Amino acid sequence: MDLKAYLKEQCIRVDVALDRFLPKETELPHNLHKAMRYSVFAGGKRVRPILMLAACQAVGGDTERAIPAACAMEMIHTYSLIHDDLPAMDDDDFRRGNPTNHKVFGEAIAILAGDALLTEAFKLASDPRLNSDVPPAARLAVINEIAVCAGSHGMVGGQVVDMESEGKPDIDLPIVQYIHTHKTGALIKASVVAGALLGGADETKLAAVKRYGEAAGLAFQIADDILDIEGTTEEIGKDAGSDEARGKATYPAVMGLPAAKAEARTMMDEAMAALEIFGPEADPLRNIAQYIVNRKN
Repeated sequence: MDLKAYLKEQCIRVDVALDRFLPKETELPHNLHKAMRYSVFAGGKRVRPILMLAACQAVGGDTERAIPAACAMEMIHTYSLIHDDLPAMDDDDFRRGNPTNHKVFGEAIAILAGDALLTEAFKLASDPRLNSDVPPAARLAVINEIAVCAGSHGMVGGQVVDMESEGKPDIDLPIVQYIHTHKTGALIKASVVAGALLGGADETKLAAVKRYGEAAGLAFQIADDILDIEGTTEEIGKDAGSDEARGKATYPAVMGLPAAKAEARTMMDEAMAALEIFGPEADPLRNIAQYIVNRKN
């Protein structure tokens, strides 16, 4: 398959839906809605919503049913980036090559824009008008999966351990694995699990997709660690080398760069193996796993 064309097509599809679902800048409070849209439309690759759509397709589902939840996932991801960039956390000036939200709108609006996106996401995923063709049990399971993976046992928990580990010289591999599987991997796993649930997957297919998501999520963050070392500021859209400068707990810092690259490839292989029960309908998931490890931004 032509992965580049597929990603572009699905990205446009998600962007059109996000524009429809997000509050307009003309609605009060104008500055808050402008800040929300600023970060959502700042050039993201839409990896998580596309993974959700691809997982829905892999299990034989109608991907239109997954569009609201896919957009909700992108809103949650964007909220996390806005908060991650704040002076109280990573204090970043640029994200995706653009000034970070708090640099444009101030810290208070940035915090509230993140809060609003998180809340809007669950409003979207639970809206009975937008999800009328999704069985209530599946809708509830999706909302629960996303909530667990976004909270203290998922992304937020990983962020806390990441912050607490910064600058400490004695961080070991299990701590780095915890950070990566929670801070980044949890939402990627939630994306594919939610897609499979919305597609009506049976237990066997759901378990396979979950294994794929766990491996692909870890591969994604290891690849990010490597890009921070090997990529340029222009390529990755933020200051290159910032992880090392801050003393972040990363795979290259603990294992060395060659071993980190090998681990990323191992995770990619595990993700691919998890999809063996599927036919060509899972080719988007297969190609995305390879893209995750080989990408340059």
